[in-house]
Amino acid sequence: MKHLFRAFFLTAAVLTAACTPRERTLVILSTNDMHAKIQRFPQLAAAVEACRDTAQLVVLVDAGDRWTGNAFVDKVSVPGKPMIELMNRLGYDVMTFGNHEFDHGQAFLGRMVDSISAEIVCANCISDTCTFPQVAPYAVIERDGIRIGFVGAVTNYEGPGHPAGHASSFVGLEFPDPQAEAIRYAEYLRPRVDLLVLLSHMGDDRDMELLGKTQLFDLAIGGHTHVQLDTLVNGTLLTQSGKNLQNVGATTVRMRGRKVESIDYRIVPLDACEPDASFAEQVAGYYADPELNRFIGKFAVQPDKTGLANWMARAIAEDAGADIGVYHVGGVRLDSIAAGDVSRARVYDLEPFGTKVATLRMTPGQMRRMIIAKYNEDTREGHRVDIILSTPYTILVDESDLAFDVRFHALREERVYTLAMSDYIYKNYKELEYADGSVTDVEVADVLIDRLRSGSPLRPDNVPHQQVLVVTDR
Repeated sequence: MKHLFRAFFLTAAVLTAACTPRERTLVILSTNDMHAKIQRFPQLAAAVEACRDTAQLVVLVDAGDRWTGNAFVDKVSVPGKPMIELMNRLGYDVMTFGNHEFDHGQAFLGRMVDSISAEIVCANCISDTCTFPQVAPYAVIERDGIRIGFVGAVTNYEGPGHPAGHASSFVGLEFPDPQAEAIRYAEYLRPRVDLLVLLSHMGDDRDMELLGKTQLFDLAIGGHTHVQLDTLVNGTLLTQSGKNLQNVGATTVRMRGRKVESIDYRIVPLDACEPDASFAEQVAGYYADPELNRFIGKFAVQPDKTGLANWMARAIAEDAGADIGVYHVGGVRLDSIAAGDVSRARVYDLEPFGTKVATLRMTPGQMRRMIIAKYNEDTREGHRVDIILSTPYTILVDESDLAFDVRFHALREERVYTLAMSDYIYKNYKELEYADGSVTDVEVADVLIDRLRSGSPLRPDNVPHQQVLVVTDR
């Protein structure tokens, strides 16, 4: 009898173990806002391969803005191609669009989509043009029987109605509410997958808004705002890994059978990774461009972001023979340039968009309305000094941070001034009233290159000439 009970309990234990769902670990590696920093790819490749060598299941994803920000990617014969070749080689699985994917126009992006081996998902990008193929709103990939759903979403808040960029890049495309579309497809996918991931290029503030409305997602991987983020919102983990391939995000998902047991996230600094030699050799080939590497001038001291903005505004004004130069902070893509020799590539890194100079005539009253409207926008460019003029001014704001006046320190109200500005401001900013406006064929980057050639060594003005003053006794 004793032997019978022992056999019974042994058999029961074996059956119980066989019926218990097995544990598996999935690692989702994520990048966002790489901005063509291919010089960091050897470190990224080393980190990804190390993870694949040690983890059971690995998925590699990107949350948008893969190019614009490196001349050796943006100024080659096929812009963006080095980035695509590197990402294809590394084996990305899923990606969504960022706003900068559209910088070279939708026809160009349509050709690039055909060259990308990863699944591209975006729930709120609708195309009826033959030059730009409709991408899927979501993708489902499988790892060892685990079904992982990815829903993509891209910002439409800055356009307005489309991602930040020239309106001409989006003709024929529609960008409905990204939050509503993401939730709609999440509702469809939730019963069909074991793990549901939002792959978003809306920014952490908009991601938080979305996650506050739903608990459908297990994980949200974000981009657009260039922050490092690891937080819970309404029970869902929201992450972002910064910018410029400084880091890679690593999300560890522990599964028991088809059920999520836990999700953890950490940011892995890529400086700690020894570069992969094979990827380093490939990247070195992209950088062997003598024309882009050629020095064209020098700075006597290091310009910071303010100094670069001041220089850009004054340079286009001088080149156009205008009274005032106008630039915007978002168009200044470097935080500084080291003192000393400056290459052509460095100028293109500073101004990578092919921006042209527009000229027009405005009164101080019209400039005032433009500046107030921009400051009061409910966007990331609002409630800060965004418009840089080559003449000083002060924005007056009330206690609720709403601008109500602008004081110009060197302008006369009765005069009409000639302005030179980036065509991005000219085509996209609100409350822009002017006379005799037109876009020239002159590119801002060419103006800056000419200034470096003819005026070096340049001594930049790093003093901010635009201020905000809070007025409490209106």
